[in-house]
Amino acid sequence: MSETKKPRGNEADRPQTVHTVVVPNSINMVSLLGPGDEYLGLIENALEADVHVRGNQITLKGEPSEIALAERMLDELVTIIRTGQGLAAETVERVIGMLRAETSERPADVLSLNILSNRGRTIRPKTLNQKRYVDAIDKHTIVFGIGPAGTGKTYLAVAKAVQALQAKKVNRIILTRPAVESGERLGFLPGTLGEKIDPYMRPLYDALHDMIDPETIPKLLASGTIEVAPLAYMRGRSLNDAFIILDEAQNTTPEQMKMFLTRLGFGSKIVVTGDVTQVDLPGGTKSGLRVVEGILDDIEDISFNRLTAHDVVRHRLVGKIVAAYDEFDQLAESRRQNLRGSSE
Repeated sequence: MSETKKPRGNEADRPQTVHTVVVPNSINMVSLLGPGDEYLGLIENALEADVHVRGNQITLKGEPSEIALAERMLDELVTIIRTGQGLAAETVERVIGMLRAETSERPADVLSLNILSNRGRTIRPKTLNQKRYVDAIDKHTIVFGIGPAGTGKTYLAVAKAVQALQAKKVNRIILTRPAVESGERLGFLPGTLGEKIDPYMRPLYDALHDMIDPETIPKLLASGTIEVAPLAYMRGRSLNDAFIILDEAQNTTPEQMKMFLTRLGFGSKIVVTGDVTQVDLPGGTKSGLRVVEGILDDIEDISFNRLTAHDVVRHRLVGKIVAAYDEFDQLAESRRQNLRGSSE
């Protein structure tokens, strides 16, 4: 292993600590440091410290707090490798982010939690908020996952539903969405009612295809073990022994939200997901997702979980796009408030 060094600032002005970390011989150094030392570069960029690597020894020089952070970081990465889960650049970045946030949970515990495995692919939470969301689904009967696109709120809920079905904790999965489409209504789509609904529910089908062998899905749908239907189909029903997911819940009215939540039957679990910044309801119509927390926040066994741009696990640009729009919306709201203030 070649020696690597990254100089940092004026070291004479700060107290310096030197510490050597010995990586266990059982850990392949390329697995830890990445191809072409890619992960080492990420670690160096995240630290106010000099890093030297020789063999399986990593020498760190810098401020005591940074050295302590580096040691924790390396320990977490080694622990993840030992679980059999390979590292990736995004894994290293997420470990760094969690440690900087000074959370009580260990990054290795968050990133190595297996929810479901199918066709050699394992579904896991990838951020701390995602782990807390998944834990809330385990612990509560009704769970709300609120956050922007790409934060995994629906995908993880479907994974937990499939897990519950496979473990025989429920007899069926029900996936539903309100029939409001961004910019167009279902009535203007071509074809029969079934053909109109099918593309609208496609994101839920796509999630199922990642988690269940595709050839078995038609059988599960035909038998009613899995049901994918518009929210209107839930009216008047009592849903027992089911894992029920309401997706795109920001497009429910308060009346629809009440109707849906009161479908809860014995032995069932409900997960409600949505993004309160993406409401497609007609102007002036209140979003049921926006008002429900103020109504139900004090009720035991109901959990509200918020995900943010930091939890986006799609392409890196998606997280940056979400953050940019959030900043734009905040500036626009600030300007509106300033205009109101000046006109009063």
